Amino acid sequence: MKGNVKRSILTGAGLLGAFVLWTLLLRHVAVQAVGPEGTRIGFAVFNVWFHQRTGVHMMLYTITDWLGLVPVFICVCFGFLGFVQLVKRRSLLRVDKDILLLGVYYVLVIGSYLIFEMVPINYRPVLIEGRLEASYPSSTTLLVLSVMPTLWFQAGRRCANKLTRKAATVFVVVFSTFMVLGRLVSGVHWATDIIASILLSAGLFLLYRSAVLLADRNSTKRISGRKDGVQ
Repeated sequence: MKGNVKRSILTGAGLLGAFVLWTLLLRHVAVQAVGPEGTRIGFAVFNVWFHQRTGVHMMLYTITDWLGLVPVFICVCFGFLGFVQLVKRRSLLRVDKDILLLGVYYVLVIGSYLIFEMVPINYRPVLIEGRLEASYPSSTTLLVLSVMPTLWFQAGRRCANKLTRKAATVFVVVFSTFMVLGRLVSGVHWATDIIASILLSAGLFLLYRSAVLLADRNSTKRISGRKDGVQ
């Protein structure tokens, strides 16, 4: 487990570092005023080329927008699980550590979204209802790729039935793939916005996973220490 934790931490930190570097590059490399109302976009040639190839598909945008409620529902379900444990056990400290850490993780994801809403890096390639909207990173992609892996991770930890775990894995992979590709092809984001969301969400998830594994290891050590003490 120790090696897994270390690799997970290093990979997660590396992905977050890549996200920061990607953001800096986007602000300074090949920046041109090619967006709506003259908004400036980094990696302009690549972004415009990709956008012209995909076009704009508002129906797909609407579908992926509504399906964004699925990860929200998953968050609510885990929140309800934590609340039930809190009521039954009458102490926040007695709620499962992975659920407490999951709550912290979701707050970090929301905080990341709010930061980029307040400090826009760039704007969408199209106007939404006649308005400019922040586009970096893609919030729907960030939500999906941050939340759906936690469903897979928690199913692996909590479901004894192998078929249920496999079904959860298939659902997470298929749904996440459709949402990312759908958001990319819909034309409401620059391609660099989607890439940024992938880097950020993957980095945050791996750090959450690392925190849970560390909590598991510490819990195992405490239990082992108690048994040794009894003996």
